[in-house]
Amino acid sequence: MLKPLKVMYFNPVGTSGYDQMFADMVKDHKLPGTEVHVTSLPAENGAFTHIEYRAYESMVTGGTIRAARAAAKEGFDAFVIGCFYDTALHDAREMSGEMIVTAPCVAAVEIASSLANRFGIIVGRRKWVNQMSSTVKDIGQYERLTGFYHVGLGVNDFQTDHAKTNELLIEAGRKAVEEDYAEALILGCTLEVGFYKQIEQQLGVPVIDPSIAALKRAEYGAILKRQCGWIPSRKWSCEAPPEAELAQLGVFDEGEAFGNRIIVAA
Repeated sequence: MLKPLKVMYFNPVGTSGYDQMFADMVKDHKLPGTEVHVTSLPAENGAFTHIEYRAYESMVTGGTIRAARAAAKEGFDAFVIGCFYDTALHDAREMSGEMIVTAPCVAAVEIASSLANRFGIIVGRRKWVNQMSSTVKDIGQYERLTGFYHVGLGVNDFQTDHAKTNELLIEAGRKAVEEDYAEALILGCTLEVGFYKQIEQQLGVPVIDPSIAALKRAEYGAILKRQCGWIPSRKWSCEAPPEAELAQLGVFDEGEAFGNRIIVAA
């Protein structure tokens, strides 16, 4: 009997307030043979409820890297960094050994690119666009992007009034599809969980929920690693720090890596 795939869905904020929402998403979308641990940072890493500012993001980067290293040591097959900024993605990969590491933006763009030639990204605030543009360019898919469409909502606003959120997302999506000819849409915040189905029904194009995309891409990568032996590279730009040097520094293994954990069994 094969042992279950083990995926960690890591919420890079120092509060557990949204962990159950992500756990519910996991229950609805994971494969039967996958065990998923939904985790978040300890409050002492900064009790942020969002990291939409670069200053906040910089404060949780160290904790995110530590969490990825801890997950690898626990034997996880894959690790998801649950923020559409793809916070510390490359940094965490350096520290993750043979564990797959992915994040919502890179996962959602990869999936959208397999479903359509052109896609648009709906974001909460104009503030986010500069940083997210850099990520899409780094992925190599910027020429296929019709644009970013902001709805004037901060991260914490998406779940406060679902009817208003849904209306704003559909309005932005309609502009992307009917005016800029987007053939697929990506929701550019992990807290937009659950809205994609209504938008698809209204607009008739695939709408990618980034939380689901990151979870499924993590599962897929873990399956490929097991079945095909495709282990993440640690050569050249992906080179990991020497273990002897990490042991001497000590900082990456100090303290508790997780403040909360919800286990969704296989």
